[in-house]
This record gives sequence, structure tokens and C-alpha cells, in this order.
Amino acid sequence: QVQLVESGGGLVQAGGSLRLSCAASGRTFSRYAMGWFRQAPGKEREFVTAISGSAYRSYLMDSVKGRFTISRDNAKNTVYLQMNSLKPEDTAIYYCVARTTPNYSDDYNSYDYWGQGTQVTVSS
Repeated sequence: QVQLVESGGGLVQAGGSLRLSCAASGRTFSRYAMGWFRQAPGKEREFVTAISGSAYRSYLMDSVKGRFTISRDNAKNTVYLQMNSLKPEDTAIYYCVARTTPNYSDDYNSYDYWGQGTQVTVSS
């Protein structure tokens, strides 16, 4: 069983930055692909970004390319989402996810573990 605990959400003005963290339990963290999804009010959950277990490969959805960066520190069992140049449309609950294979995916059904979510609100 893997537990994921997100932190770092909050309220920020448009153009600002936030860094989300996701701490994972377990001793095989480096074998897990990690990712972030988000869900805005009244909208479906959507993929944001993911990173392979070795951190060799990562993937970002088009609307956040150039603004968001995913990274991980396997020694700390933590994955990060650096969000810059935030826009009001980035407002959502952000969920950290993990799958017990090292290759990432943009399909949330392929992830085995989910965090409780952290709220990000971007004011205009």
C-alpha cells in the first residue's frame, strides 16, 4: 500500500508561482511512475503531467508546457510540480498519483494510488 500526501496548494494571483509536493510512503518509490491530475469545478479530471520512475522521461499536457515542471527526488520519496505563470484557468484541485510500473501514462485509470488532493486557486 502506498500513501500519497500532497502539500503546497493555496491562493495566488495570476502570473504567480506555486510548488506542489507529494510525499509517498514505501521503499520502492523509484520504481513508480508519478503524475499529477487536476479537476476544476464542474469539469472532468484531466491529466497534467507525469514522470517515469527513473526521472528519465516526463510528459506535460500542452496547456502547461513552458509553465509547469515535474521533478522527483527518489531519495526523499517526493515528487514536485513547479507551477509558474499561473492563470485563472489553472484553478483546480490537484491530485498526485502513482502507478506501480516505471513508465508514465496519461490515463488516470492506469494509476494505482491517489492522494487526497490540494486546492490551487489563481485569482485574476
